[in-house]
Amino acid sequence: MTDLAPNPVRPAEPWRQRLIRSLLYGRNVDRAAKARARVGFAILAFVAIYAVIGGRLVMIATGDNHAARRTASQDRIATARPDIVDRNGAVLATDVKSPSLFGEPRRIIDQDEAIELLTATLPDLDTGEVRQRLASKKGFVWLKREISPKQQHDIHRLGIPGIGFLRENKRVYPTGAEVAHLIGLVNIDNQGIAGMEKWLDNNGLADLHRAGFATDRLQRPVELSLDLRVQHALRDELLKAKEKYKAKAASGLVSNVKTGEIVAMVSVPDFDPNNPKEAHDPDRINRLTTGVYEMGSTFKALTLAMALDSGKANLNTLFDARGALRYGKFAINDTHPLGRAITLSEVFTYSSNVGAARVALSQGVEAHKAFLRKMGQLDRLRTELPESTSPIVPRRWGELNTITIAFGHGLSVAPLQAVMGINAVINGGYLIPPTFLKRSEEEARAMAKKVVRTETSDKMRHLMRLNAEIGTAKKADVKGYYVGGKTGTSEKVVNGRYSKKQVLNSFTAIMPADNPQYQILIMLDEPKPLPETHGFITSGWNAVPTGGKVIARIGPLLGVEPRFDLPPSERLILAASKGSQ
Repeated sequence: MTDLAPNPVRPAEPWRQRLIRSLLYGRNVDRAAKARARVGFAILAFVAIYAVIGGRLVMIATGDNHAARRTASQDRIATARPDIVDRNGAVLATDVKSPSLFGEPRRIIDQDEAIELLTATLPDLDTGEVRQRLASKKGFVWLKREISPKQQHDIHRLGIPGIGFLRENKRVYPTGAEVAHLIGLVNIDNQGIAGMEKWLDNNGLADLHRAGFATDRLQRPVELSLDLRVQHALRDELLKAKEKYKAKAASGLVSNVKTGEIVAMVSVPDFDPNNPKEAHDPDRINRLTTGVYEMGSTFKALTLAMALDSGKANLNTLFDARGALRYGKFAINDTHPLGRAITLSEVFTYSSNVGAARVALSQGVEAHKAFLRKMGQLDRLRTELPESTSPIVPRRWGELNTITIAFGHGLSVAPLQAVMGINAVINGGYLIPPTFLKRSEEEARAMAKKVVRTETSDKMRHLMRLNAEIGTAKKADVKGYYVGGKTGTSEKVVNGRYSKKQVLNSFTAIMPADNPQYQILIMLDEPKPLPETHGFITSGWNAVPTGGKVIARIGPLLGVEPRFDLPPSERLILAASKGSQ
């Protein structure tokens, strides 16, 4: 008989465990199904946790890149600039999209390899500078702005993590150096730093950039008063003259006498704004607005206008030019002395320094000073161009100053300033501020200031035409355009003394003299004598013929219709003036 062991008796489950099990699993529940559900829930929880961690890692890795792209995109929009066009719509400055190279130091895996590959592809990159930038803790650094599409392609093929490209606005100037001094240029961030480009930023564009509104779609082209065709012709002739006469520099401008618009302005040597390094050469300044000069005998136009406008003199008033005018230890002489008393007309035609000095003295020092101030010659000229200089005015203005300033010595002004004054002398007597933007005659009349009488202006136009008929401006008398003009030769100060071998020549011309539309200024700095000039370096031998060539080329471009077989000035201008009075 086999003894069977009794079934073991399970100890009684404590009531606390029964309570917990009941709360957790309930009563009559399939624990195996519940276990499977718990395992599935755990798997989902772990997947969610790892997804969050993975997403966060991606955000950390790419977050700076997105921020950098967002910042760079904002910078790109902020530096968008409007096109600048001439009066006929020809583009002078515009934006193009250009790739720029950037790096994200936090994403660079092998810094040394990245530097080696980049500098091999872009040899002009500075290795030390690139290493310093990539070693920073920044999320975004520029490595090179404005690279070529080929360079972008070559770098892209390297496949370097953390190296990328952004498309930026790059300012380009299709005409190159043609209008450099007028247009100016921008810096690497597309911000204007000179010329009309700087004017744009100073007049609202920079504020639009900061507000984020200066996008390409919101900006209309800026229309200038410049005519690119006239600009090209003027620059071409000035370059030829500079080379022919071995001049240090040459400059010139064309101004609409009725609106004050500057139709062309050239100062050579100039620079290509697409190559900004050239702009830093101190010899490449804009001599027409930044430089101030003694304008020589062209200033006699203002001296004689003062006398005529005062009513104290007329065209036939005599002035003593029998010999030198002595003032203390100083003696004023004429280049071609006539040895007799001369009329006011002859003072202009023969460009007599002695005669001009006596004309100014007859008016008095204070009247002379007041007239030049009224003509805008004693204060700084303000235009759209930021580059300008105040005139150099004598601190103590006495009789000797009046004597020398009467024929263009002892007072230095910007050439554009002198042009403004002469415009007023010949346009009917209205002083109109010059502008580089398009302006209508109605707009000009609204801001014009009457500074001389109409009959004074008529007489001055007569004198300028007479100078082209029988005086020093004969070499610029282009047939059909009824040119008038005035020459100027000012000796430059060298080592504290005036030099007869280093001169600044100027020639101002008007066309047509009976009803002026345009004034042309030509300036040659230190021209040299040639056999064909018979050893002379005065304005009549170089600046005047240069002006004649310019007039012949730009007359048709400006729509000035040639007229032939016109009577001399005395009959066409003076007679008409007397008849109107």
